Amino acid sequence: MRTAVITLAAGRHRHLALQQLGLAAGSYVPDLYVVVAMDDPDLGAVLAGREPAATVVECPVNNGNLPLARARNLGAAHALERGAELLVFLDVDCVPGEQLLERYRQVALDIQHRRSLLCGTVSYLPPPSPYGYRLAELPTLAEPHPGRPAPATGELHRSEDHALFWSLSFAVTADTWHTIGGFCEEYEGYGGEDTDYGQRACAAGIPLTWVGGAPAFHQHHPVSDPPVAHLRDILRNAETFHGRWGWWPMAGWLHAFAERGLAHQDRATGGWLLGPDPTLRRTR
Repeated sequence: MRTAVITLAAGRHRHLALQQLGLAAGSYVPDLYVVVAMDDPDLGAVLAGREPAATVVECPVNNGNLPLARARNLGAAHALERGAELLVFLDVDCVPGEQLLERYRQVALDIQHRRSLLCGTVSYLPPPSPYGYRLAELPTLAEPHPGRPAPATGELHRSEDHALFWSLSFAVTADTWHTIGGFCEEYEGYGGEDTDYGQRACAAGIPLTWVGGAPAFHQHHPVSDPPVAHLRDILRNAETFHGRWGWWPMAGWLHAFAERGLAHQDRATGGWLLGPDPTLRRTR
């Protein structure tokens, strides 16, 4: 089964370099390594001369909003054109565990799970030491994220809750990719496009299967909670999602924005808008 790893990048060059190192150290090295550069002309130099050899696919950025959905579709199209039978998507911050690709391949070759959306576990690493992360130590540094199923090595967990899908680490066969139809490119910037993909898989009758023994390790970087730097993206993408599926994604972030007076839910329309709730000011 010809296997492609697809990663999106706009910066995070040190993270990408460690991912490439992790792929080279794996029990199965990908047949194709496709890195989609979102307005990042320096990526080629980061990847050059190292194994596995990477192909850089350019994806222009419009209006400053990272086109994550379009970039994943471009990476998949490039891999499929070159004969990929299994597509493995890894966030640029994610370092694959030694068995990640081999385990994804093993499950995808099983006729019972070939038409599944396969998700491995992801562990969020603490900040690295001054010497950086060491591949051999990664499994000892953090446990899998508690918000997602974490089956033991060799086990699988079939889930009916497609809202739990995330795009940090997942795999689909080429046939399953075509059945789902790729990512919806109406989303731009941060948030919502992966939750939408989970719903597309559900609508297409594709089950969600959590795969034990396919770990990825998310490298530490500063974040804000809620992600106020992405406020406008999240409101816009949440509106797009609501229009497509009839419910609000990222509800925790939306309500956290509301608590800070950064956004509010319009009482007449139910939509989310920038700024504090004007009706609260009138009643004080």
